[in-house]
Amino acid sequence: MERRTNLAGRAGRWSAAHWKTATFGWLAFAIAAMVVGAAVGVKELNDSDTANGESARAEKILEQADFKTPATESVLIQSSTTTVDDDAFRATVASLVQTLSGEKDVTNILSPIEHPNAGLVSKDGHSALVQFDVRGDANDAADKIAPILAAVDRTQAGNPSLLVEEFGGASADHVLNEQFNKDLHRAELTSLPLTLLILLVAFGALVAAGLPVLLAFSAVLAAVGLNSIVSHLVPTDAQTVVVVIVMIGMAVGIDYSLFYLQREREERRSGQTPHDALLRTAATSGQAVLISGATVLIAVAGMLVAGNAIFTTIAIGTMIVVFAAMVASLTVLPALLHRLGDKVDKGRVPVLGNRPGEEKFWSRIVDRVLRRPGLAVVLAGGGLALLALPAITMHTKLPSLTDLPQNLKIVRTFERIQAAFPGSQTPAVMVVKADDVSTPEYRRAFDLFRERALATGVLFPPFDTKVSRDRTVAQVEFSIAGDGDNDQSVKALKTLREDVIPPIASTLPSGTETAVTGVTGGTYDFNQQMKKRIPFVFLFVLGLAFVLLLLTFRSIVIPAKAVVLNLLSVGAAYGILVAVFQHSWAEGILGFQSNHSIASWLPLFMFVVLFGLSMDYHVFILSRVKELHDAGESTENAVRHAIIHTAGTVTSAALIMVAVFGLFATISTIDVKQMGFGLAVAVLIDATIIRAVLLPAAMKRLGEWNWYLPSWLEWLPTLAPEGTADKPPQAPPIATP
Repeated sequence: MERRTNLAGRAGRWSAAHWKTATFGWLAFAIAAMVVGAAVGVKELNDSDTANGESARAEKILEQADFKTPATESVLIQSSTTTVDDDAFRATVASLVQTLSGEKDVTNILSPIEHPNAGLVSKDGHSALVQFDVRGDANDAADKIAPILAAVDRTQAGNPSLLVEEFGGASADHVLNEQFNKDLHRAELTSLPLTLLILLVAFGALVAAGLPVLLAFSAVLAAVGLNSIVSHLVPTDAQTVVVVIVMIGMAVGIDYSLFYLQREREERRSGQTPHDALLRTAATSGQAVLISGATVLIAVAGMLVAGNAIFTTIAIGTMIVVFAAMVASLTVLPALLHRLGDKVDKGRVPVLGNRPGEEKFWSRIVDRVLRRPGLAVVLAGGGLALLALPAITMHTKLPSLTDLPQNLKIVRTFERIQAAFPGSQTPAVMVVKADDVSTPEYRRAFDLFRERALATGVLFPPFDTKVSRDRTVAQVEFSIAGDGDNDQSVKALKTLREDVIPPIASTLPSGTETAVTGVTGGTYDFNQQMKKRIPFVFLFVLGLAFVLLLLTFRSIVIPAKAVVLNLLSVGAAYGILVAVFQHSWAEGILGFQSNHSIASWLPLFMFVVLFGLSMDYHVFILSRVKELHDAGESTENAVRHAIIHTAGTVTSAALIMVAVFGLFATISTIDVKQMGFGLAVAVLIDATIIRAVLLPAAMKRLGEWNWYLPSWLEWLPTLAPEGTADKPPQAPPIATP
C-alpha cells in the first residue's frame, strides 16, 4: 500500500510520473508569461501613489489638474573671474541661447540677460542659469534630451574660459538610466558564471550545477512577465521591482533547488533506489522548501501593511518570483531528476563535489559549541548585539538628487547649481486648489506668500507660479534652504507649512485647499508614515511566521527561538549597514560617497526580506533535526548530525546568496548599493554565527524543552515533513572533553 505523504511529497510523485507535462508545462507557462507581459507592457505608479500624507494630497491635486507641464532644464554658466555683466560672460549666454533655439525639442527659453529679475543670476554674479522646457510631455523628456545635452557640450567647447553645463530632471534621468542599466547588465553577466562556479564546486558535475541556475532563471523570467500583467491591476515601479525580482529570484530559486538536489544525492548514496530516493527527498527536503517559501511569502507580505504603494509593488513582485521558484523546485526539478537519473552527474569534475574536509571543519566547530553552549551563546549573542548598536543612530531619508553617483558629471553640475542657487533644484511646491485661482484675490495671496516666505530667511526666490489650464489649481515653487533633505530643509518645510501658509490661507474663500510637496516634503512625510506603520509590519511578520513554525515543528519553543535569532541577525546587519554607509571610512573600499544616511525604504525592506530568507536555513536545518529526533536520536545528537550533514548545502547556498547580493553592492546608485551590501552581510551572519554557533548552542541548552507543546495545543494540524528518518545519517559520536 502506498504510504501517505505530504503536499510536497505528492507533488514530487506526480511530477516524476508525468515528467513531460511538468517540464514542458512549466516552460510553456514561463514563455507565455514573458510574451504576454511584453505585449501588454507595464503600468507605472504615479507620483501620488508613492507619496504619503500632505505630499500625497498635493501630488493628487497636481495629477487631477492635468498641468501638462513640460520638463524644465537649467544650463549653468559659471566663471570664477568674470561676472554676468562682463562681455565674455554675456557673449557665452547669447551663444548658448542661439544654440538651444536651433534644437527642435527646446521651447520657452529664459535668459538671465533678457529677464534680469527672474532670479537666474547668483548673488555674487559669477553664476547664471539659462532655463528652457523640453517640448511635449515631461514623462517622455528623457528620450529627447540627448541631442540637447550634445548642443550644450558644443557651446562649452566653443567657450572654454567659462563653465557651461546642463542639469534637470530629464537629463538626470537620461544619464542615470544609462549608468544604472550598465551596472545592472554587468552584475547580471557576473552573477551567472560566479553562481555556476559555486554550484560546480558543490556538486562536482556540470549538469547538476546547471539545473538550479536554469530553474531559477526561468522563475525570474516568468515573474517579470507576470509582474507586467499584474501591474495593470496594481501599478508598479518597473525599474525597482525588476531589480528585486532578479536578485531575490536567483537567490531563493537556486537555494531551493540546491536543498532539493543535495538531499536526493544523499539519499542515493545511502543505498536507496533512484525512485525511492526522489520520493523521499520530495517528502522531506521538498516539504522544507515549501515551508521555507511560505515563510518568505509571509514575511514579504508584511510590506503590504506599510501603507505605501512602492512597498506594495515590491511585495507583489517578490511574492510572484518566490512562488514561481517554489513551483519550479517542487515540480519541474523532481521531473527532471526522474528523467535524467544518473545523467544528472554528467560532466563530472573529479576534484570537485566531494570535500570530506568541509564536514570535518564544521564538525570541529559544532563540537566546541556543544561542549560549552552557555559560553557560545554569551560570546556570539553578545558580539551580534554589539554589532547592532550603531543601528540606534540610524538616520533615514528618501534617495534624491543629492545621492547620485559622485563620479557622474551631471551630479557635479547639480552640486554647483545648489551652491550658487540654494534650493533651486529641489524646491518646495505649494499647491492651491479652488474654483478659480486666477482672480485678483488669489493673485494678492500669492504675492503675500512670496513676501512672507522671503522674510523667513529659509525660503528664497525664484518663486515660480504656474496655473492649470482650467484655472482651478496653482503651483508655487519656493527655493528652500539646505540640500533638500537635511535638517535645514526640514526646518524650512515646517516653516512653510506651519508659519507661512496658514495665516494667508485662512483668509481665502471657503473650500480652498493647500498642500506642500517636493523632495523635502516627500521624504519627511514618508519617514513619518514609516514610523507609524513599522510596528504593525513587525507584528504581522513575526506573528504569522511564529504560527507557521508552530504548525511545522509542533513546538512553541522552536518558533520563539527562531524569531529571537533572526531578529538578532537583522539587528546586526542594520548596525553594520549604519557603520559603513552613514560614515565615510568605507567610501574608498566600496566606491561611494556617503550621504550620512540610509535609504528610507531600506530598513523595512531588509527586515521582511532577511527574516524570510534567514528562515530558509533555519527551516532546512531544523527539519533535519526534527527528522532525526523523531527517528530516536537525542536532541544533542540530532543537532550535531543535522548541522554537519547540511553544512555543505547551506554553505554553498549562503555563498550564492552573498555573491548575488554582493554584486548589487557594486551598482552606482547608493540605495541599491546599500541594499546589496546589507543583504549580503546579513546572509553571511545568518549562515555562520547563527547557524553554526547560536542555533546548536541554544538547542543544546534547552534540550528536550525544544519540543515543548502545551497540551491545549495538541489539536493543531502539522505541516512537518513526512515521517521519520528510516535510516538516520551516520556520523561520528559526540566529542567529549
